[in-house]
Amino acid sequence: MELVHSGKVRDVYSDGDDLILVASDRISVYDTVLPTPIPDKGKLLTALSLWWFEQLADLVPNHVISATDVPAEFAGRAIRCRRLEMVPVECIARGYLTGSGLAEYRRTGAVSGVELPPGLVESAILPEPIFTPTTKAALGEHDEFITFEDVVTKVGAETAAALREITVNVYRRGAETAADRGIIVADTKLELGWAPDGRLVLGDEVLTADSSRFWPADSYQPGRSQFSYDKQYVRDWVTESGWDRQSPAPELPPEVVEATRDRYVDVYQRLTGRTW
Repeated sequence: MELVHSGKVRDVYSDGDDLILVASDRISVYDTVLPTPIPDKGKLLTALSLWWFEQLADLVPNHVISATDVPAEFAGRAIRCRRLEMVPVECIARGYLTGSGLAEYRRTGAVSGVELPPGLVESAILPEPIFTPTTKAALGEHDEFITFEDVVTKVGAETAAALREITVNVYRRGAETAADRGIIVADTKLELGWAPDGRLVLGDEVLTADSSRFWPADSYQPGRSQFSYDKQYVRDWVTESGWDRQSPAPELPPEVVEATRDRYVDVYQRLTGRTW
């Protein structure tokens, strides 16, 4: 195998006609990889993604070839997958107003050019899920909001419409599935690519605690930040630490590492009904 790409969290190896996608225990916030890993995180992300790929198979094809035909040293944290030509856009759906979407709304009254009602508070549920694409920044750089028209310019009207439809439909399915398990999916980010036959295929990860915001439904209250089962907890800690978002990033203390791992395990178990 040959290492062809090392991202913030995942490493990609070439193995003949296939790729081996390996999820590490690295964690990144604000487009920066932190120096402290989260034990089992890569395996948790892989297991949850595989579960979701099954739940979504009727909506959109995915890149998975095998979760077991991988090198032994990567067992549990790797997927053998098809090669895709990745779409040069981050496909994000939002059902609630939080994070960078909230900051953009407060600045402009819109997110990715989608006008929203005035007076919305933090964590407010949106009238309907919206497609809020961003640029796909290189490591160390920051994604920027773009409009649907910008996506059309990048990939054409037909593909842009398909990206929006797939992203919102995956979000809706994910949100409905999670709601049955007492979890709110506030937003999620998808990676899509073209297969050799021209079909859009879901790749990378899907509806994990790295790519989504998960909130417990029983304590949800608009107008404030929410308890989260995802890496928002780490974002909050590094912000409170006074880090200026420039390298090097701070080490995470053991109690933050443990609490973060507990949240990843908890949401995996709640969603899948499986014991970690």
